[in-house]
Amino acid sequence: MNTKLTLNIDQNIIEEAKSYAKNNSVSLSKLIENYLLSITTKDSKKTKISPLVESLTGVISLEDTDYKKEYGDYLSKKYS
Repeated sequence: MNTKLTLNIDQNIIEEAKSYAKNNSVSLSKLIENYLLSITTKDSKKTKISPLVESLTGVISLEDTDYKKEYGDYLSKKYS
């Protein structure tokens, strides 16, 4: 259940937070909610994955790529 909350925060901080939220495609409310959740959850550093990291999980697949060979080729080309 969502509840409305009124906060008194410095205007400059609000503007920076809005900019950060916009650049990260998240609402300011969700950003604050995630922060409050992270500081109030026990052992959050050990067990909680941030929503951003969770959304990126599985985006890159290394199974189909021989990344070590490609990186070696890149370095050889760069330093030859």
